[in-house]
Amino acid sequence: MTATLATLRKSRRVSQLELSLRAGVSQRHLSCIETGRARAGRETLIALLDALGASLEERNQALLAAGYAPAHAERALDAPEMAPVRAALEQLIHANGAAPALVLDGEYNVVMGNAGLARLLALLGLPGEAMLAQPLNLLRAVFAPGGLRSLCVDEAWLCNEMWARASREAEHLPRLRKLLDELRPTLQPWTAGEPAGNLPVLAFRLRAADGRTLSFFSTVTSFGTPLDITLASLKVEHLFPTDDVTREALAAAMQ
Repeated sequence: MTATLATLRKSRRVSQLELSLRAGVSQRHLSCIETGRARAGRETLIALLDALGASLEERNQALLAAGYAPAHAERALDAPEMAPVRAALEQLIHANGAAPALVLDGEYNVVMGNAGLARLLALLGLPGEAMLAQPLNLLRAVFAPGGLRSLCVDEAWLCNEMWARASREAEHLPRLRKLLDELRPTLQPWTAGEPAGNLPVLAFRLRAADGRTLSFFSTVTSFGTPLDITLASLKVEHLFPTDDVTREALAAAMQ
């Protein structure tokens, strides 16, 4: 679905009156813009998109639909001008020693993973290095029948949390929304579960191949004020151990 001004406003459940007040545009003029009876100037359109909190991708689509050039580039992560970004990402995921870390794009494709993540996958009985050497989508890997979700002690709770998070992000990312629509018919039902613990962060427990329970909490880092669509969607996720059993298992896997 193309992100026109009207579709964006309706998707956010914002009335014409409310949007006109936010952006300082008369409701009558806004109505004419949405119905095609008037053409918004580029600055006016950008002000309306700002008032709606449109994502960079949505802004580009709305500008194109109105006949303007897009405002934001979408460079490939391996483009030469993105070299400083790649270096920063490498530093982020390798800065915490054995802590597993990965970089996800807006569609939850794993674009980088560190040695700690490969060791964690091996502890779970999976071919870690081989998995990270080929294209890997985290949502597909987790929600596929018999997927990674089955390795989670708190499966129902984690599935609900992950799906809810991805659904919130999909409101502003059309390509992620398309992926969720594709996955939804294949989902296995799960019932709401209880949180894994009392930590004020996303915590979960995984079943290691040797029978041990590995406990982690997750932190997510993103780029501040990104001006590129690719950067705006990137997330760096670290998995930190929450108990001695998990720390010792990761440390032993390094040897």
